[in-house]
Amino acid sequence: MFKVTVRLLRPTGRLPHQASPGAAGYDVYAAEDVVVPARGRALVPTAIALGLPTDVEAQVRPRSGLALHEGIFAHFGTIDPDYRGELMVLLFSHRDTDYTVKAGERIAQIVLAPVVRASFSEGPIDDTERGQRGFGHTGR
Repeated sequence: MFKVTVRLLRPTGRLPHQASPGAAGYDVYAAEDVVVPARGRALVPTAIALGLPTDVEAQVRPRSGLALHEGIFAHFGTIDPDYRGELMVLLFSHRDTDYTVKAGERIAQIVLAPVVRASFSEGPIDDTERGQRGFGHTGR
């Protein structure tokens, strides 16, 4: 286990919270009321900044309950280890009516993952059985 330092940027900021001992993700919370327009999107502040270790990223992911019950989905995103600004969550609505996110509401989750560093160079690549077959090549 490693330590992630969280800076609360405003009084409405809350530490990410693991909903159950076996949960892989940590819930993050809206810092203020925000209207997500019908079939639209809105950027929701969390009033927190993360101090991630240099070899760890935080992946922003949707909360299944919010998606199922309200039709509101968080956009998948990456918080880089060197980013120190406010964690903002982009929410998309699949609803026919506006949805008001309330301050303190769980809006997304973050999952921590190791960062693998690589160097890239131009050159030939090996052939594989799959080759260049992509998008739907294995069927529906």
